[in-house]
Amino acid sequence: MFMHAAQKIIWFLRAIGKAILESSKTALRMIWFLFSILMRGIQGPFYAKQVLKQWMFMGFFSIPLVALTALFTGMVLALQSYTTFTRFSTESMALPEVVALSMIRELGPVLSALMMAGRWGASIAAELATMRVSNQLDALLTLSTHPLRYLVIPRLLVAIVALPFLTLIADVIGILGGYSVALTTCHAHGPQYIGRTLEILLFGDVLLGLTKAACFGFIIAFMGCYEGFYAERGAEGVGIATTRGVVRSCIAILLSNYLLTYLFFGRA
Repeated sequence: MFMHAAQKIIWFLRAIGKAILESSKTALRMIWFLFSILMRGIQGPFYAKQVLKQWMFMGFFSIPLVALTALFTGMVLALQSYTTFTRFSTESMALPEVVALSMIRELGPVLSALMMAGRWGASIAAELATMRVSNQLDALLTLSTHPLRYLVIPRLLVAIVALPFLTLIADVIGILGGYSVALTTCHAHGPQYIGRTLEILLFGDVLLGLTKAACFGFIIAFMGCYEGFYAERGAEGVGIATTRGVVRSCIAILLSNYLLTYLFFGRA
């Protein structure tokens, strides 16, 4: 009985040790990957065609998905807030504040990032992982083209700029969706609603949302590129890399969202 319990304890400690070692290895490899990106980015050259290609995919073609998500989010937010605040007879004042501030500070950047983690992150990880297992990354080196400069840096630069751009669109459409519900369903007064929305919005709120979006964009592109570059051989490795890229991006987005919110408002 004692030996059996001791074996279970040893097995448990080994599992913990293995998990710690794997996590440390992954963290060190991510740091080295980031350092390599920074060094290659300083050296150049700059591939403008790749940047334009990624901008069309990440920025322009992502607008419908972000707009649709933001529209229904704003509408549901307004409807749910109205049914809650009617209990306290404060719906006329609280509804514009909740919709505008929630979209600008949290829902706009976070939901846009999570949607793009599924779209960008999966695409980047799958594409680079496929190139890894088919030796196309090695072929680029034989052509005197470093994969980090040609494939990774354009995606990182575009993601950092494209997600704030998409977040602004999401904020506007989400607020307009909440406004339409407030007029048609919640019987709000249009001019008063708009005036209250403009009154409570501050530059710091918009800056917070855009800062979050830029950080989230970097996280999505970095995780996707990292998982693609270090994918294992075979078709199974491509699937694993794609899944890890999306999952790790989403976890990092939620974690960094809390940290950024705390830095802006935690000590207020």
